[in-house]
Amino acid sequence: MNNFQIQKIIFVFLTFPNILIPISDVYSSTLVNSSTIYKNNRFSEKNNFLNSKYYAKNKLLSNFENTDKINSDNIQKKSIDKNINSEVNELSIESEVQSEKNNILYAEGDVVIKFKNNILKADSLTYNKKTKLAKAKGNIYLKINNQIFQADIVEYDFVKKKGNFKNVKGLINSESIISDFDFQSKSIHEKILSTSQRISKDKVVFTPDKVANWILSADSLNVDQNEWSTKQAFLTNDLLETNQIKLEFNELKVYPYKEKLRFKSKINNLIFQDKTSIPFWVGDRTIFKDSQNPFAFQNKYNIGYDKLNKDGFFIGRKLNPIKIKNDLFLNIEPQFLIQRTLKGKTKSFVKRNYSLNSPRVNRNISLSDYFALRSGIEGNIQNWDFKITKELNSFDLEKFANAFRTKAELSKEINFFNTAFVNRIFGAYRERIWNGSIGESEIYNAYGWQLDHAKSWENGSVEKNQNITFGFGNYKAEALNSTDFAEGYKGSVSYQLKQRTAVYEKKFDSEYVDKSFEYIPEPIKQGVFISSKISANYNLYKDGNSQKYFGVGLGPEIVMGNFKKDFFDYTRLSILPFYKFKSGKSIFKFDQVSEDFIVDLNFDQHLIGSWLIKTQGTLNLDKDSDDYGEFIYSRIAMNFKKRSYSFGIFYQPYNQAGGINFTLNGFK
Repeated sequence: MNNFQIQKIIFVFLTFPNILIPISDVYSSTLVNSSTIYKNNRFSEKNNFLNSKYYAKNKLLSNFENTDKINSDNIQKKSIDKNINSEVNELSIESEVQSEKNNILYAEGDVVIKFKNNILKADSLTYNKKTKLAKAKGNIYLKINNQIFQADIVEYDFVKKKGNFKNVKGLINSESIISDFDFQSKSIHEKILSTSQRISKDKVVFTPDKVANWILSADSLNVDQNEWSTKQAFLTNDLLETNQIKLEFNELKVYPYKEKLRFKSKINNLIFQDKTSIPFWVGDRTIFKDSQNPFAFQNKYNIGYDKLNKDGFFIGRKLNPIKIKNDLFLNIEPQFLIQRTLKGKTKSFVKRNYSLNSPRVNRNISLSDYFALRSGIEGNIQNWDFKITKELNSFDLEKFANAFRTKAELSKEINFFNTAFVNRIFGAYRERIWNGSIGESEIYNAYGWQLDHAKSWENGSVEKNQNITFGFGNYKAEALNSTDFAEGYKGSVSYQLKQRTAVYEKKFDSEYVDKSFEYIPEPIKQGVFISSKISANYNLYKDGNSQKYFGVGLGPEIVMGNFKKDFFDYTRLSILPFYKFKSGKSIFKFDQVSEDFIVDLNFDQHLIGSWLIKTQGTLNLDKDSDDYGEFIYSRIAMNFKKRSYSFGIFYQPYNQAGGINFTLNGFK
């Protein structure tokens, strides 16, 4: 088993519950007969060992290369075992006591096994030099940089290349796993000897927007040549190891091949509270080692609501990504349009042979209208992030121009005036834009360039968020005052600064959470706050047309409750009036500055147990608007919250869209 094979096998079983660092062939040695000898040297099977009933040592300092320098008056040497391959692998053993009998090496007490600069600790080890069978037992601990593993028993047969791991448990960091398994590293030995971290945690810290750390477990893990298998394995993001959520994989088999890792499993389960199970299928899947995020867990099924494009409810099923070239992948999600099928008609398209920006009308449907397709291409091209998204809302070829939408983007982070900006090149065909009281508008096609900068930081008790954007592009989109398309360039500069200042803030002892935090992943910042917003924008169009505005907003936010009790233990209310001083007009509908005066409202309320209702809305208070006093944006959601995950159903009345979301929370 060469070094490259071992890296692949470890990589795959960290993707789904696994653990592996097999012990390779032990070098035979010239053994020396002696009474009990105390020494400061390190025992190494590559060199000469003293042959006795027991060997004890005080310190592990140096190689045992100078064993032959020991006074040989009372020493009787044995021949070297020539049957072990000494050109491929090297194994060294350190322990408090070592002995050998009948070609079986015994190591007891704080056993440290070094294999290709990786370290495995155990209570005891036996190795049969004739059969090449190794067995480590008791408190087995393996740490490779950020990856930690434990097991009760490890057995490996180097002749048959078969092994077994009993009661495996691991703490995996998916962000650094590839770099951590650089077996040329020289620092692993020192790290494991200096620290022995526990996998089980008493308290953890929330890591927003990412799930990097996982706990895996399996009663037994088998290896047979390059095939790895387990009857049942579990994976959880809940580092406190409660029963909130876990992923169960059944009959899992893994086959590493070159730069790919293939695995199969039967029906698997997403388990909540050790009571409710939701089945899901992994099937036969391939993970590519060079993919940007091979450890990302996606919900395969997508249930949503889109009245404008899909006539209501639909369900989709994400297929396994298809590798196109290097780090470039095709994602496909076929969809079944439930509500359109049941109604037997559609109002998502314009009349046949009419302009795309004409009013939508009722039309009869056929079998091809029952289905839709969402697809995309994502990856990396010459250090640029590349993304294309496509939507096809009917397979009826006569409706293709109406049914097809796409958007593409190339982006790369650059340094501009010693500040990190994202450089973007974009293109779009039939992109939908919602613009307040003006409503939905259509961009027929567009292409251009954009440079943007986003920054968040804290200055004492003040939280700040800043956005700067420069852009230039050519657009063909709905005209501001007609149903026709207008075409021309657009240049833009915008700036926005949001601040949240604490007037009164209740202090909490620590950012850590423990098992008492059943419903939330982090402590709640309670208090009274003042939110402010400053925004400025300038747009330039063809023929010297332009529009600009400067906006300011200021309002209160109140947060109460810990979200720990079973009833009404959390309330959040925020009100942010925002006024715009504007001049000029756009030639397009999608970016026209509409309302002078709006109020953003947010209200969240804990109801009972894990249930939380969240509401958002933007109220139009522009007296010159036809929609004065109405909500131009609104969203209502009912969420079921746990420390390690959340589940929610939402609906947006303003654009008649909704769906179901599920989120896993990350910790460290």
